Amino acid sequence: MAEGTVHEVQMLNKHPDDKKKKNVFMPDIVRAMPGDTIRFVSVDKGHNSVSDKNMMPEGAEGWESKLSKDFEVTLTVEGTYGYYCTPHRSLGMVGLILVGDPSSNYEACKAAKQKGKAKKVYKDIFERADAMLAAEG
Repeated sequence: MAEGTVHEVQMLNKHPDDKKKKNVFMPDIVRAMPGDTIRFVSVDKGHNSVSDKNMMPEGAEGWESKLSKDFEVTLTVEGTYGYYCTPHRSLGMVGLILVGDPSSNYEACKAAKQKGKAKKVYKDIFERADAMLAAEG
């Protein structure tokens, strides 16, 4: 079996191109295929990555990394995955991974309740994800 692609997501205190955006995953949307690995890189300390149990496809396993540590997760189940940084979730440090055909739980993820700034950030993420998926046809 061929090994999947590794996608790197940086955990940052500030967005490099927009200093007003603090506590970010970059990129905050990853397009992956089943078997691909997501590598979360702790560029700045104090961040982690945790799968949102309300934003996962059925049958998928969740994850929770330690603070300030690089972490890898291989995703084998197609669908939409939401994730966040534990200390900065309410500040909008959230992200989305679309694996293969994400439609099985895409709308449910879009409708999942969010608190604080995460609500606004996910609205923006899903607008970009909608455009990305539409472009794929």
